[in-house]
Amino acid sequence: MRTKDLETAVLAVEAPFGGLTLGEAGSRVRASTGGRAIELTVGFPCDGFADALSARVREATSAEEVVVRTEIAAHAVPPQVQRLEQVRNIIAVASAKGGVGKSTVAANLAVGLAMDGAATGILDADIYGPSVPRMLGLEGERPRSADGKSFEPLRAHGLQASSIGFLVDTRSPVAWRGPMVTQALMQLLGQTRWKDLDYLVVDMPPGTGDIQLTLSQRVPLAGAVVVTTPQELAVADARKGIAMFGKVNVPVLGVVENMSAYVCPHCGHTEALFGEGGGERLAGEFDLPLLAQLPLSAEVRAATDDGRLVAPSEPDTGGDYRALSRAAAARLAGRARGAATVFPKIVVESD
Repeated sequence: MRTKDLETAVLAVEAPFGGLTLGEAGSRVRASTGGRAIELTVGFPCDGFADALSARVREATSAEEVVVRTEIAAHAVPPQVQRLEQVRNIIAVASAKGGVGKSTVAANLAVGLAMDGAATGILDADIYGPSVPRMLGLEGERPRSADGKSFEPLRAHGLQASSIGFLVDTRSPVAWRGPMVTQALMQLLGQTRWKDLDYLVVDMPPGTGDIQLTLSQRVPLAGAVVVTTPQELAVADARKGIAMFGKVNVPVLGVVENMSAYVCPHCGHTEALFGEGGGERLAGEFDLPLLAQLPLSAEVRAATDDGRLVAPSEPDTGGDYRALSRAAAARLAGRARGAATVFPKIVVESD
């Protein structure tokens, strides 16, 4: 097989996750020794499935040796947005509605990326209701500050983490007005001493107000993941969230349908408690991929409450979250390299 044909064959191989070919996921290939050896460079972490990926390439090309390398590129920053030092890509996880399990999805998405070899952090941007400290088993912990101006992220499950919940008494409400919340969020983001992150996952608060607009306009978001349940009430709000990201030109990587069904652990009966197909219809409406359909599970609830997270602790249910993180990373890698996002000004006009 000629070198050019060999490269074409490799890039046509379907990536294990995300519904993309390796070429569509931004991968690069180099063949040597007459096509017997192939070096594949992918733009997503793949420690957990590199062998399976190599096997697919060998099957498509009959190559004797396939070496897979990961090179996670930094998202291009628009001229008017300052890049965060030590952070290559920022992924927002949003829902526009509370109670759909967005924080659980964000935390497990982050730990899934870390488990596949990516340097990953999580920022709890839900100032009014921070839940990441408990999910990571870090309740009551406080970050260290060497200079009184910046602070070190806390660490758990292979993640670097920052949250307002590390700085205030989480038993008391945060009674702050919008400008104070926005300032606190930007300080959390900019004054945390992140260490060489491939991904920073931001757990957004529900809604489409000040914090979301601040993040969208002042932070170099690489993309967003929108979480909903199948219920039409949740879908209606998620639709607004997708529309908001569209208005500020933040690409939506896909939709996650959480609590898609309950499977009885005793008899195996499946019950769609919140309806069926809401996430799929929403994704189809905006021509987006449905990244995952996650079950309503007692194991997920228990792992979240106990600070264990389900992705690393429950092999069966956790596999759904691992597939989600891999699909999101592949979709992000597939975005055009060097494409800068244009952040428009938002003008409020009176009638």
